[in-house]
Amino acid sequence: MRTVIVGYDGSSTADVALAWALDYARHCDARVRVIRGWTMATAPRPASMTRGYVPPLEEFEDAVRQRLRADVEAVVAERGAGIEVDCDCVRGAVANGLIAASRDADLLVVGARGRGGFRGLALGSVSEQCVRHAGCPVVVVRDEHSADVDRIRD
Repeated sequence: MRTVIVGYDGSSTADVALAWALDYARHCDARVRVIRGWTMATAPRPASMTRGYVPPLEEFEDAVRQRLRADVEAVVAERGAGIEVDCDCVRGAVANGLIAASRDADLLVVGARGRGGFRGLALGSVSEQCVRHAGCPVVVVRDEHSADVDRIRD
């Protein structure tokens, strides 16, 4: 079965990229793997974390995965009927994780938030790294207009 990887950071652009990937997967009979990068600084705190106790990394990873599932739930419910959707997370630089995952995928979809120091650039740093180094074709979704699958296909 074909696999479409989607980089997802919780932004509105990531929602649009996920919606595009789900539409594409429906047309190509593919499964979707949603990936979020995380670090200790960005991870939600596990329920077991208390004053004086820092849980093992696996519990942080589980907390990230649970948050990711909750974050994508609305988009998947609206656009993902009948599509196999898996959520995964990678610890460390998200671009590195997406590039590694792209080696076993048919397509990588990322949003372009452009939140770096150069707002006018067409791509953000993560999307640019993915375009340059991914092991499969990459689609960069900038906004709702660029994500209109039916308009592009016609």
